[in-house]
Amino acid sequence: MSHWIADRTASFDSSGIRKVFDLAAKMKNPINLSIGLPDFDVPEPIKLACVDAIHSGKNAYSQTQGIAPLRERLARDIAAVHPGADRDLLITSGTSGGLVLAMLAMINPGDEVIFFDPYFVMYPALVTLAGGVPVPIDTYPDFRMNVDRVAAAITPKTKMILVNSPANPTGVTASASDLQQIAELAAKHDIVLLSDEIYSQFQYDDAYVSPTRFNDKTIVIDGFSKSHAMTGWRVGFVHGPSDVIAAMTKLQQFTFVCAPQPAQWAALRGLDVDLSHHIDDYRHKRDLICDGLRGHYEFTRSTGAFYLYPKAPARYESATSFVEDAISNELLVIPGKIFSGRDTHFRISYAAPDETLQRGIEVLKRLADA
Repeated sequence: MSHWIADRTASFDSSGIRKVFDLAAKMKNPINLSIGLPDFDVPEPIKLACVDAIHSGKNAYSQTQGIAPLRERLARDIAAVHPGADRDLLITSGTSGGLVLAMLAMINPGDEVIFFDPYFVMYPALVTLAGGVPVPIDTYPDFRMNVDRVAAAITPKTKMILVNSPANPTGVTASASDLQQIAELAAKHDIVLLSDEIYSQFQYDDAYVSPTRFNDKTIVIDGFSKSHAMTGWRVGFVHGPSDVIAAMTKLQQFTFVCAPQPAQWAALRGLDVDLSHHIDDYRHKRDLICDGLRGHYEFTRSTGAFYLYPKAPARYESATSFVEDAISNELLVIPGKIFSGRDTHFRISYAAPDETLQRGIEVLKRLADA
């Protein structure tokens, strides 16, 4: 029945990350440094808030835009940072749902969307799904946003610039200067600036900076999946200019309908949960993996999220062949070609117990020094 399948599905393959995830399920004791999944459980107050919502009958559809208490609380927090700005808010079915709605609401067939290579695996797929044209900008070797390269890539068809800081898969955080230049460039050319800030709380060395500081029309996508370990609960949010949010809300009404209502009440409770000890723990894990691999691999030090993106040892013809060797040693990491036009690097997720990280470091050192 292959002739039933729409052509758009051929433009992207099944996620290579999921293939590794499936492989992990078949292994007895893998050293799993592959999946971007927090290694702490959902905090207990959030669980209790969700159970309470379920038992108190909050199980129906919510308003498409989200429950009022969560929206009002987030709106107050946003207004405190952006006083007087035209910013409305939508609760989405995860940040992935927010990305889908943003693309569908703003990208017309043929519109070009600029993003940075390496990139989150969904970006080119979602641009293509919306009928747009992906325009990746190379950031090797240090993974910094280069405004000159972006400026050179802008054409009359450019509709959007998509930034992600701290970044998946590199763990690199954009500097305030680079974000300012990108934000001002987007404003100058009247191009949409979309900022994926799902890892904004995972910042280890400096205060977090959003491009909204330099361009108040920036559309921000954020959520609770990574910060509160609520990956399966599907609660995200988007804020930006009211006309854009209105269009996204209308599309959500005819697609996702709403984020799960009990999980929205849990997210509201989550806004008052102290997460600082988890962030401190991840800073420790970042130091552990970087210190353990220093001198054995080339990499740009991770400053956010929970990823490291080293270069495969020179004796391998590609990062994919290196990852195959790693898997034969029961170490699960992700080949960089899933996130990039290059097959030279691989992604480590250090969202794992320290013992697992230590086991992974020993295998990685052995592979590098063989």
